[in-house]
Amino acid sequence: MAGALSGLKVLDLSRFIAGPHCAMQLGDLGADVVKVERTRLGDDTRSLGPYIEGESIYFMMYNRNKRSLTLNFRNPAAQDLLRRLVAETDILIENFRPGTMEKMGCGWDVLRSINPRLIMARISGYGQGNALSGNPCFDGIAQATCGLMDLTGQPDGAPSMAGTFVVDYASALYAAVGILAAVEQRHRTGVGQVVDVSLMGSATSLLMTAIPDHLVRGHQATRLGNRDRYAAPGNSFKAGDGVWVHMVAGNDAHFPRFVGMIGRPGLLADPRFATLEARMANVDAIEAIAAEWIGARSSDEVLQALHRAELPCARVQTVADVATSPYMREAGHVVDTVHPRAGVVPMQGLPIRLSETPAGIRMAAPVLGAHSGEVLADWLGMAPADIEAARGAGIV
Repeated sequence: MAGALSGLKVLDLSRFIAGPHCAMQLGDLGADVVKVERTRLGDDTRSLGPYIEGESIYFMMYNRNKRSLTLNFRNPAAQDLLRRLVAETDILIENFRPGTMEKMGCGWDVLRSINPRLIMARISGYGQGNALSGNPCFDGIAQATCGLMDLTGQPDGAPSMAGTFVVDYASALYAAVGILAAVEQRHRTGVGQVVDVSLMGSATSLLMTAIPDHLVRGHQATRLGNRDRYAAPGNSFKAGDGVWVHMVAGNDAHFPRFVGMIGRPGLLADPRFATLEARMANVDAIEAIAAEWIGARSSDEVLQALHRAELPCARVQTVADVATSPYMREAGHVVDTVHPRAGVVPMQGLPIRLSETPAGIRMAAPVLGAHSGEVLADWLGMAPADIEAARGAGIV
């Protein structure tokens, strides 16, 4: 069955995570995504371990459902070939440092003149056309600059990065949303546009209430460990068997069920805990009560009680737990792909489910340049002899 984005042609010129993950989402939804890579070396992440049969797992995680075309970007003939491909493209995704596309003669003004319907997604650290645009930026830099790092970690510990590339992922998803909005607008006008997404903008958008809380109320948000910022009790607690359990029971609907569960309904009349605002002001006290109750029982007992009380809870699982979880397989959150060199590679599944045009994994991440000839023939109608001549000239 054709995916929802079947028929859309995407040129993915991006590297690392944010751009490739954005393009992969479009590919999962049915778009024909061509990953344009440097000759010989390809995407930078192809050289990052760990490896399976010499193939980078890192690369495979962000590049399924794509065909690989190599171009020698330093060769003017390759730049001309790229412009020819743009004429056939619906969406171009790039995350070079701002100005790089312009130096290749492929800036927005040039590409728009070639293809007025083109949608060009530009993902960068600081955004296009401002005083910091030229500065290099990675996920950790964005987390540090935008306050996320100061919000993460234990109160008495050092600022910490999140356990995954949360800003890259957010930027990828914002870019995908922007692209789809631009596609919808193009349906009405026939004209494409630039989608400009920055890591800094994405990181700042994740700060919850922190900015107005500081500027209006003068409150400085900082690290709270796993403690819920808006309800109490809500935290990770160690059960009697040493297993960590995370639970949230702090709002006015949950708290009565919690005190009933632990056999202390009288806490509802305690002025320290009678309202959400009071519980937040006395968070240490209410969490001490929760910790004592949970610490006296096994994690299984705790979780069973919390489930019976219909309170949000979970065992804090390791990656090993997740990777082998029957639920993860049943729900499609962990799936197998078959790579031409690495064999069967399990990975995260498809987070978007559509009832009529389901997403799907049509192919694993491509071997470098495996589809160069195929793409040039499909998109440009190039003859085999011309493709071989381009290879011989070091263009592809």
